Amino acid sequence: MANTAQARKRARQAENHRQRNAAQRSTLRTAMKKVLKAAAAGDHATAADAYQKAVPVIDRAAGKGLIHAHKAARHKSRLNARVKALAS
Repeated sequence: MANTAQARKRARQAENHRQRNAAQRSTLRTAMKKVLKAAAAGDHATAADAYQKAVPVIDRAAGKGLIHAHKAARHKSRLNARVKALAS
């Protein structure tokens, strides 16, 4: 258990950050799953729409340090490849 006022405050802050990060991570994963689900169903229009909505969510997660910028770029690239494969 935290013994000093500083340690107690850091513990409080860490818990708040953990909960916020978990919520944002869940939002990120949900947005990506919507694209993958639409792509698996073969629905190009829905997948493209879901991708357009997922890109800002991914960028926001990278901007806040939730995921690395390269990981964000990798996810966007792979999701976009899935969507484009449906068009042909």
